[in-house]
Amino acid sequence: MVRSTIIARVVDGLPLAASMDDEESEDLTEYKNQAKQLFKRLSTESEQRCSIETGPYVFNYLIEFGVCYLCLCERSYPKKLAFAYLEELQKEFHEKYGNEVGTVARPYAFVKFDNYIQKVKKQYKDTRTQRNLNKLNDDLQDVSRIMNRNIQDILGRGESLDRMSTLSQTLSQDTKKYLKDAKRLNLQALYQKYGPPAIVLFIVLLVVYIRFWWY
Repeated sequence: MVRSTIIARVVDGLPLAASMDDEESEDLTEYKNQAKQLFKRLSTESEQRCSIETGPYVFNYLIEFGVCYLCLCERSYPKKLAFAYLEELQKEFHEKYGNEVGTVARPYAFVKFDNYIQKVKKQYKDTRTQRNLNKLNDDLQDVSRIMNRNIQDILGRGESLDRMSTLSQTLSQDTKKYLKDAKRLNLQALYQKYGPPAIVLFIVLLVVYIRFWWY
């Protein structure tokens, strides 16, 4: 299930809204501190969607219009539901406060949004409801390409999240280059294998054509 939710501005990591987790007995202070550190490492070049493992939990976040929507979930919680949950928050938050995000200066300026967070979180609590089962079976949301990281890889070595984006882009470029080189090598192999017989066959057909057509 979703344990905690925080919404923050990407440019400076300013928290804009959060769920208060009043119903949760477990102390999540450590993970909230990790979330604050993650926000400080965000930039406009960061991955737009990412899952970060931390202990028995996973941070899932998405970035839209300069705002990061992050939730802390149990590892067993389906990633599809986590990002469907974040997308619902994003749409509502942007509709209500999108024009004000860039001007606020105090933390948790939109604290009233917590009511909506709690409402949506309850809808996603039970993964077995028909509504959530339908979302799990929905092929429109592809989460297989979302980057997965470990919290120690980021905070332990001081790695910034925009570095993750650079690594992802480099990997994508290297993959394209590899595929291009592979196609070129395959063509060369085909030329070497079938080229000489094709040339011989062409010469034989040309000789036969000249002999029987012209003589």
